Amino acid sequence: MTTETTLAPLPADERIQAMDVLRGFALLGILLTNIEGMVGPLNASLTGLDQGLTGADRWADALVYIFVQGKFYPLFSLLFGMGFAVMMARAAAAGRPFFAVYLRRVLALLAIGLAHALLVWSGDILTTYALIAVLLLACFRRTPQSRLPKWAIFFILVPSLLVGLFGLLGSAAQLDPTAAAQMNLALAEQRSEMDAMLEAQRAAYGSGSFADALAQRHEDLAVMMGNLLLMGWQILGLFLLGSWFVRSGAIARPQQFPRLYQRLRWVALPIGLAMTLLSFRILPTMDFGRLDIASSAAMVLAMLGGMLMCLGYLAWIVKGLQSASAPRLGLLAPAGRMALSNYLMQSIVCTTLFYGYGLGYFEQLPRAWQVPFVLAFFALQVVLSHAWLSRFRFGPAEWLWRAATYLRLPAMRR
Repeated sequence: MTTETTLAPLPADERIQAMDVLRGFALLGILLTNIEGMVGPLNASLTGLDQGLTGADRWADALVYIFVQGKFYPLFSLLFGMGFAVMMARAAAAGRPFFAVYLRRVLALLAIGLAHALLVWSGDILTTYALIAVLLLACFRRTPQSRLPKWAIFFILVPSLLVGLFGLLGSAAQLDPTAAAQMNLALAEQRSEMDAMLEAQRAAYGSGSFADALAQRHEDLAVMMGNLLLMGWQILGLFLLGSWFVRSGAIARPQQFPRLYQRLRWVALPIGLAMTLLSFRILPTMDFGRLDIASSAAMVLAMLGGMLMCLGYLAWIVKGLQSASAPRLGLLAPAGRMALSNYLMQSIVCTTLFYGYGLGYFEQLPRAWQVPFVLAFFALQVVLSHAWLSRFRFGPAEWLWRAATYLRLPAMRR
């Protein structure tokens, strides 16, 4: 096989259109999720409903929390696992080595993610994906297809089991006055630390210089990496589930899996929504100074409900691609084909607009107006993606990523 063949992108008729459309759809959800942590402090966007909001702002915050937050990073995780399986299958079919090439791909993504997290926006997910992908490559590339769902379910459930265990221990500690006093002191310190971090973010990103923001992003990255000990399990499970969708043929030939997709649409999605609503009713806003059965139950319901809703969204998009809606959904495909470029563009544009070292509109875009802002910006990204791919074979970030993966500069123009 020649180098040119190795480096060429998949022809349009060989691509799995559902994956491109789903990536485009996920980009919209990711920006709806992330915008709150770009307009204001990152930590303020991670706690659920902002109790200080009223009116339309409160409704917008609640609706995004219920229908978007925690539903689209799982979808991106599934798609990452799908991409892993597609690349592995293509390498096997062509008789090419896979391990070294994919390891370079992961290391290149790690470099891009670290640059994004430290220089642009600390809510980066690419670094996390790259680190978890090393485990995926090292431990699961030879896992039989039939075992992938079992491993996926196990890893997805690990964070929920841990959170539930912590809640039980917290409630049990309240039964002993001495243990309760010690735990409450520790939780108060944790709440104080989180409040201090939020104010540090507000100062660094809202009115600080680029150097101030850079220093704060280093602090944020350290905290985000600490969260891997809990959430990394879930992401690995989603990678494995995404791999199963490709290796089983479920994403490329959905018509052969009607019962699966019917259950995802009519069972998983409603149950996930019910779990999310129950979580919202129990504890709409995360309290870092609280650890008991009720707060842990709310978190577990939110995590698992988000997973189920994500799968339901996937199933409805796939259904739409088999219906008269296919041409309209297909408009998202070019945005999905250059998802990495669009994801980075979202961070660069939004931090430039809102951060103090940019145009300085930090905390000035009301929550209700963030939704139409995102819709308009994403529509622009879709238009730009169509225009770019009519002239070029890759998005700019995809071209760089591919060059680092294959150690050659692929042809850019069509």
